[in-house]
Amino acid sequence: MQIEVNGAPTECAERITLARLIDELGYADERIAVEHNGEIVPRDDHARTSIEAGDRLEIVHAIGGGQAVSESDSLTIAGRKFESRLLVGTGKYADLDQADAAIQSSGAEIVTLAIRRTPALSDPEAAKKRNLLDILPQDKYTLLPNTAGCYTAKDAVRTCRMARELLDGHNLVKLEVLGDEKTLYPDMSETLVAAQQLVDDGFEVMVYTSDDPIAARRLEDIGCVAIMPLAGPIGSGLGIQNRYNVIEIVENANVPVLVDAGVGTASDASIAMEMGCDGVLMNSAIAHANKPILMAQAMRHAVIAGRMAFLAGRMPRRRYASASSPMSDLPF
Repeated sequence: MQIEVNGAPTECAERITLARLIDELGYADERIAVEHNGEIVPRDDHARTSIEAGDRLEIVHAIGGGQAVSESDSLTIAGRKFESRLLVGTGKYADLDQADAAIQSSGAEIVTLAIRRTPALSDPEAAKKRNLLDILPQDKYTLLPNTAGCYTAKDAVRTCRMARELLDGHNLVKLEVLGDEKTLYPDMSETLVAAQQLVDDGFEVMVYTSDDPIAARRLEDIGCVAIMPLAGPIGSGLGIQNRYNVIEIVENANVPVLVDAGVGTASDASIAMEMGCDGVLMNSAIAHANKPILMAQAMRHAVIAGRMAFLAGRMPRRRYASASSPMSDLPF
């Protein structure tokens, strides 16, 4: 019978179990995550899961490095080197299993997470459930706690200090101070205040900002280690709406510039990289896709392709056609 594995038609025996299929595909001895018709299948259920004609499977595994265009082209933030230029968030997934599989599929090395209150003391069972730190080992990922949901400098600074305590002295943070609940645009006056306080307190601040080149310059002057201008409203999927301002920020920055917010699909990520951005951070574009794990793979390749195109240098745009084959010295 025919099924679909990672988007490709695949023949397999009838009445086969997922465990047997994994074995036949050569993944039996590998650490993998499997999505069956849109649902993550825990490893303990592989032997009990039957595969039927027309089923769709996504199979992913962890990848290690190999994403930089060359050894000298790694991304450096606050003295840390990274092979992947794709950063991903952890919210909006159906569950932790889906988040785990998508993050692995993306190849990202930097993963953002929000800091939230622990479950109420009246619900002791909730405290026993898995949380994000269970799927994000610190020996594998660089965690980037963020201040999502903060509307004042005071709340943002407090959240970062709580994150440092939670993560045993971890100083790399993503600062965002929002100014409007509808658009989620940053409040730049509060962002500048929070950035200064955090830098003075020893934090390494990657900062979400508007696409204002002047604000970006001031944040860099304060000491932020990366500037993260929005390309469109958070979670909108509208793509790169403000490329000229972003390019202006890129061309004048002395720290990495990473597009943050607005990416909707792989071409948006490629465009950001072709513009010269050092990386792209996204969450909704992957988590809200019909197939999050497959979209995570697409985003990984899009970021790599965009970076390579930027380094290669595109051909000049011309108003008229230019023949690929010369018209002179023809034999007739």
